[in-house]
Amino acid sequence: MSSFWRLTTSLFPLGLAYRASLLPFAEAVRPPNPNHPSGFATLSSSLAGGSCRSRGLLTMAGGSTAAAQKKNGLVPRRILFGNPVKTQPRISPDGKRLAYLAESAEGLLNVFVRDISGDDKDRQVTADTVRGIRQFRWAENSEEVLYIQDKGGDENFHVRAASVTSKEVQDRDLTPFEGVKAEGLFTDKHHREEILIGLNIEDRTVFDMYRVHIGTGDIKLDTKNPGDVLQWLTDDNFKIRGCLATDPSTGDQFLRVREKEGGEWKTILTWSLDDSVRPMEFTKDGSGLYTTSSLGRDTEALIELDASTGETRREIFSNDKADVGAVNVDEDTREVTRLSYVYDRRKMHFFDKEEESDYKLVEAHLPDAEASVVSEDHSKTKWVVAYTCDDGPVAYHLFDRTIKTFTYLFENQPELNDWQLAKMEPVIIKTRDGLDMVSYLTLPPGHEVGGRVPLVLLVHGGPWARDYWGYQPQAQWFATRGYACLQVNYRGSTGFGKNFVNAGDEKWGAQMQDDLTDAVKWAIDDRKVADPDRVAIFGGSYGGYAVLAGLTFTPDLYRCGVDIVGVSEVKKLIESIPPYWKPMKMMFTKRVGDVENNEEFNKKISPYYHVDKIKVPLMIGQGANDPRVPLKQSDIIVDVLKGHNVPVEYVVFPDEGHGFARPQNRLDFYALAEQFLARYLDGKAEPYEKVEGSTAKVTIFEGNGANAKAKESVEVKA
Repeated sequence: MSSFWRLTTSLFPLGLAYRASLLPFAEAVRPPNPNHPSGFATLSSSLAGGSCRSRGLLTMAGGSTAAAQKKNGLVPRRILFGNPVKTQPRISPDGKRLAYLAESAEGLLNVFVRDISGDDKDRQVTADTVRGIRQFRWAENSEEVLYIQDKGGDENFHVRAASVTSKEVQDRDLTPFEGVKAEGLFTDKHHREEILIGLNIEDRTVFDMYRVHIGTGDIKLDTKNPGDVLQWLTDDNFKIRGCLATDPSTGDQFLRVREKEGGEWKTILTWSLDDSVRPMEFTKDGSGLYTTSSLGRDTEALIELDASTGETRREIFSNDKADVGAVNVDEDTREVTRLSYVYDRRKMHFFDKEEESDYKLVEAHLPDAEASVVSEDHSKTKWVVAYTCDDGPVAYHLFDRTIKTFTYLFENQPELNDWQLAKMEPVIIKTRDGLDMVSYLTLPPGHEVGGRVPLVLLVHGGPWARDYWGYQPQAQWFATRGYACLQVNYRGSTGFGKNFVNAGDEKWGAQMQDDLTDAVKWAIDDRKVADPDRVAIFGGSYGGYAVLAGLTFTPDLYRCGVDIVGVSEVKKLIESIPPYWKPMKMMFTKRVGDVENNEEFNKKISPYYHVDKIKVPLMIGQGANDPRVPLKQSDIIVDVLKGHNVPVEYVVFPDEGHGFARPQNRLDFYALAEQFLARYLDGKAEPYEKVEGSTAKVTIFEGNGANAKAKESVEVKA
């Protein structure tokens, strides 16, 4: 069976969620949905969870006083936003080695490997010295790891291979083409020296599939993209047999298959952008195809299609409130063994009785946590399990399914165990027109019932993505500084069915923004936890757009705002899209609106044209190399605001893109943002010191209207 790896941190290129690299590394356990322009799965840290190891050990030993031993106060930013100590453990296909990410001597994340037996020391096998590695996987030969890297945040990702058996670091670029982006990688356990990679070598707008030999680096064209294919599918023989395509003029999508390699393509299913279909795997004999589908229903169900006709053979699983999420298909039998789905909290469903029995043991091992199988070997006898809580680090354990034993591996950020952190509460908030918004409220540790505190509305990007329950570094940052944090799955968010997604169509700056306003009013009037005079809005990418829209369309609601790589002028965003987004442009038109041909509509929803309404302080963070939301989007809003009587802090990183990957830059930005929020919300803050190695260019306009003076590279004092 082949395994698919989407190579960018994006679930879909049109997504406007800022880079997962803006936050410490979190496990990506949510599957890509090719039917929604989506954000970054790793933005919400579903696996960066609670103090699971300590809590579990205390439970087994009968203890109950761990909280009394914890520190109260400001959790250091270096813990919240610095690199994890170790993260993303992956067991090799042969089950003999464990690979993971950890800091190298240069302070950047690299891949390390150790023998499962414990007879060998941990060895660094990659040597990235610029940005750090954020995603990797094992090659099927168990002798190399594969990872991706771009330059300065340009998102032209290259696939690299590093040997785990060599005494010295041997690192090779498998896609050494300037200006070319790798998108999508397939591996197969029966073709251990080969991989399939999507590359836009010949035409920057589309990705052809290339077959690459890992050892020699030989590369040859495997399947030509006719110009409309968004995703490829391989069969049990590691041949391209299916694809997801789109009509650029209408946005309609198609599922195509062919009988054999080189055969004629046949369209077996067609749907509009109102629906969502996510093809996954062929059955063992190739006659069937597993896919999720919302056709004829609201939420996405897992179904099996007839690969010749596109007719539904059977519905495998569905839930009335949530879309099917991650699906596991057995490598050998190609039968579905388990899946997950998330409404407010993650739930599992099993089809394999042995797996279900073992998972019950996994859950019982640390019953206070959510357990996720994040890696397994070819024999399926070893599971790497991540235990998630909402108030501490993720704990990783190795479960031997043969002898039913657990081996503790590590926690990703063990220093979090020393601190009293906040709990995250799932809540349902009603919109003014009656929709249910699954949301998450995090209050300061020790908050007394009935007391009001400043509120930070944290808006997720995408917007075709969602927030999840679990440890969230930003939420803990806000809570330990004395603020409540509210995260809202507003209309347009994914995971709750097509009707909820479609309710956001052409509603940027309108009902989507009303949902955020309703959430703030809920926190003030219904929950009575928020101080109405001290509410901030904070978000990245689409979340950054929501910040600007909030300050322009509801200027009396917020005390200040922090916009990270946010959209200010929607039409200019569309005009500047990367070439490989162009086949999917109609998706954006359908979801956002026809801003190119309707100037009045564009001006209505673009905050840039309403800047004169902003009357509270604004901070903007931007990567100069951002290919999604170009620097110009932030420049133009700052240029207009500097002539108004509004304090503006503008932070630009010349070596970043759609988010801040370099740890020095990330830490410096959050240090600056912490001072900004404390100044206007009367919250707590660590003293500010410029982070060594940060490339931040800071400009502050003090808000004196036409006489405003810019202060370059300002040192902000606590």
